[in-house]
Amino acid sequence: MKFTFVWIPVVFLVVFEAPGVRAQNAPAKEPAKLADLLTEAERDNPQIRAARHAWESTKQVPTQLATLPDPQVVLQQVNVGSPRPFAGYTNSDFAYFGVGFSQDIPYPGKLRLRGEIAEKDADATQQKVESVRRAVLAAVKMTYFQLGYLAERQKILAEDGQLLQQVEQAAEARYRSGMGNQQDVLQAQLERTKLLREITSNQLESEKVQAELKNLLNRSQSSADIVAAELSESSPAYNFDQLLAEAKANNPDLAGMQKMVERQGLQVNLAKKDFYPDFNVQGMWQRTDPARYRAYYQFTVGMRIPIYRSRRQRPELAQAESDRDRAKSEYDMQSQQTAFQLRRQFLSAEKTAELLKIYREGLIPQARAELQAGMVAYQSNRQDFQALLASFLDVLKLDEAYWQTLSDHETALAQMEEVTGVTLR
Repeated sequence: MKFTFVWIPVVFLVVFEAPGVRAQNAPAKEPAKLADLLTEAERDNPQIRAARHAWESTKQVPTQLATLPDPQVVLQQVNVGSPRPFAGYTNSDFAYFGVGFSQDIPYPGKLRLRGEIAEKDADATQQKVESVRRAVLAAVKMTYFQLGYLAERQKILAEDGQLLQQVEQAAEARYRSGMGNQQDVLQAQLERTKLLREITSNQLESEKVQAELKNLLNRSQSSADIVAAELSESSPAYNFDQLLAEAKANNPDLAGMQKMVERQGLQVNLAKKDFYPDFNVQGMWQRTDPARYRAYYQFTVGMRIPIYRSRRQRPELAQAESDRDRAKSEYDMQSQQTAFQLRRQFLSAEKTAELLKIYREGLIPQARAELQAGMVAYQSNRQDFQALLASFLDVLKLDEAYWQTLSDHETALAQMEEVTGVTLR
């Protein structure tokens, strides 16, 4: 009897189950609507609340500064010959008591100007509230879009893990048939391990973004995680000139700068008023012995004369004029910065929209077709493993790049909404 021994190579495969793959079979949590999160942030964000309280505080200042200083009331009692208070008229012919008042009166127009300056400060603070509100809402949008991108990337990594498993099985089949080598199988396993690393890193980044979003919403960090809806491309119906016009009309930073220009102009007028004197009015009623003398009445008008003009009033005026010119320059700078930011984000939104079309209609379908063709060619021993692996990595990178570009596109729109106040989606 003749025995024939056939040696069959055995490869032990270590299969890694990616975290989150099983979780996909669990019931999906309802995605949070972005509009609801924005409403929550506007209501609960402490930074917005603090800005509103600051505005409420500054609104109380104008009436304080536009009101006359509090008057002073004076009580007098004079004795001659005795230190005892209220010794009486019998102690001295010169004993008397009196009641008087004193009122400081600034030069006409000063109080009004001080009140108007405080009103401009309050108006600028109000614009600061809007600026903070827009910044927080834009941060919520961008964090939400980043969370959506990371969720899509997690799906891509899980799906491509299954695709890589097919590549690994093809390498194993070739190795078993004697047409391949063990190195191809081991390299496929290495790529699956790298994919596991990417999934873990993606989960870590997602948790960081979750923490940031909860912080913006003023939620407890131990609260349930937020699920973002699937990203979709928005197409704004505005050109750059329209958006720039909206920014110039509605941007709170620009409006706040304009209020400061107006404030400094009023400050110049107030400095000019300081060249004129302020007044003080006093009145006094005095009573001596009513049986012998009639009451005394005194009325006094005083003036505080600015005689040190070269050392006080002129430097004050020069300072106010310099501050006014500085405010104008800062407004021009802010105007240019606003236009620059808007232009940059507009170009980003425009070009990312073009890239998304290229990904959808060209790169991704072509890469997947190449991978499928490469798989067939590899299985029939017409292509080596390195070319097949390169095709798989192209698919993985292009899928990730598509969703990252979509997130960048929506982020650019969110930043334009912050600058213009216009809803673009």
